[in-house]
Amino acid sequence: WESEGTGKYSISALSSNIRQDRGTSVVLHLKPELDQYSNESTIETILKKYSNFVGFPIYLNGKLVNTIDAIWLQEPKSVTEDKHSAFYKYISNGYDEPLDTIHFRVDAPLDIKALFYIPSFHSEKYGMGRMEPGVSLYSRKVLIEAKSPHILPEWCRFIKGVVDSEDLPLSISREKPQDTALVGKMRKALTRKILNTLSKMMKKDTTKYKEEFYKEYNFFLKEGVCQDHESQEPLSKLLYFETSKGMSGELTSLDEYISRCPPEQKDIYYLFAPSRELALQSPYMEGFSDSSREVIFIYTAIDDFVMANLKKFEGRNLISADKSEADFSKSDDDKDGKDEDKDADSSSTGNKLTSAEAKEFCKWFSNTLESKVSSCKTTNRLTSSPAVVTDSESGAMRRMMRIVETQDGGMGAMPLPKQTVEINPNHEIIVGIHRLKEADPVLAQVLAEQVLDNCLVAAGLLDDGRSMLPRLNDLMLCVVKSSVDKNEGSQLEEKKSAEEPKAELIMEDGEDNPNESKDYEGIQDAEVTKEDDAKDKK
Repeated sequence: WESEGTGKYSISALSSNIRQDRGTSVVLHLKPELDQYSNESTIETILKKYSNFVGFPIYLNGKLVNTIDAIWLQEPKSVTEDKHSAFYKYISNGYDEPLDTIHFRVDAPLDIKALFYIPSFHSEKYGMGRMEPGVSLYSRKVLIEAKSPHILPEWCRFIKGVVDSEDLPLSISREKPQDTALVGKMRKALTRKILNTLSKMMKKDTTKYKEEFYKEYNFFLKEGVCQDHESQEPLSKLLYFETSKGMSGELTSLDEYISRCPPEQKDIYYLFAPSRELALQSPYMEGFSDSSREVIFIYTAIDDFVMANLKKFEGRNLISADKSEADFSKSDDDKDGKDEDKDADSSSTGNKLTSAEAKEFCKWFSNTLESKVSSCKTTNRLTSSPAVVTDSESGAMRRMMRIVETQDGGMGAMPLPKQTVEINPNHEIIVGIHRLKEADPVLAQVLAEQVLDNCLVAAGLLDDGRSMLPRLNDLMLCVVKSSVDKNEGSQLEEKKSAEEPKAELIMEDGEDNPNESKDYEGIQDAEVTKEDDAKDKK
């Protein structure tokens, strides 16, 4: 049988110099430009890539090529750890031991035999670029697609392993499966199995999950929440975060957070900050601390994206702490006690704006900073801070957008939209500015601008803090001059008081006796004269 691959062939008697007892011999005559396929190493590479696990031995120039068993076809319980270790190192080209093994077989909706490994580490964190998919697709031990991007979602690219299905026809195009319906069903079944395995590890071996798996692969889970909407809900249950009620480094799942919520709390609150210390010091935490609300702390841009994409968890809205709709209602006991203390402090000091004064101040603040402020209103969420901005864009997203714009060659700064400002009418700074806006309007405006910039810093929205330096220098100069003038005035008063004579006799009944006064003055003069005479004699 001979053919040139053009659809035609011829059959003739076998040449007398070719004889064999049994089987079939295939002789390939290569074109000159394809002579690389006569190279032994090239043929060996092809055989190991596509036929390394076939059920019969393959020899190349008398050497056995396929030496590794297809252990994914064996019963999971019969495969030893040594075999798993050797096979994992073979398919991953690694030297480490797998963190976990997922070996299973299912018959519905498809016949699937799969073997997955979770490596002990991944290479993306070392700056080696984005990893390729690590799972290859086989049909009856014959490779269909190496490192297939179709059979697992992209966030699973850290997983190494193989999938074999007899339901995939061998005629399927190598390097690109054409039957997308079958592959889609397989993808769902495999992803579900991976999520179930991680969920079991989280519940049964929490320490291993937190300290080994989650520490290494939490980024991939968060990426899945943002990209894989079908798996978003089960993925969100696998996430851990720090909270305001935990210790530094102590992680809490969203389910654990909900279990600690008071009955009246209907939402989940989170706050973005560069670190735990800055989160605890944030003005946005004041209302939550006062109302005993627990807040999730997030420190990276990917966490911010997770919250923005997730939006809800178990029917509860995920709300950023800098939003105006945050609920700070307290239980009746806490509310009565804390409000009474607050009212007592305000009434004793008198350092508080009335409703009319607060309304007037808000109007003045909005008009004075019209180009930067869209609205201004009072709030009860603040205790030790004068003001905050609410309902603003995410600081983390804004910084990421600036990075993307810079990479794309954009040079212009992104304009900051007008802000909604909420003021604390009980704060001394706000009360002081209110009094200064008539007495010293220029200084009041400078202080108002600084209050707004402080709010932007707290929200992570100030692009460049250097813009505040001239104003801060002016304010420091004002404080220094005021302090110097005050000290000089005090010294003059003390000097003046020291030069004035102070001699006065007061009767026991509280009335002055002019005669005694005169006698006393005479006695004084006499005593002074005697003292002078004594000094002269000496």
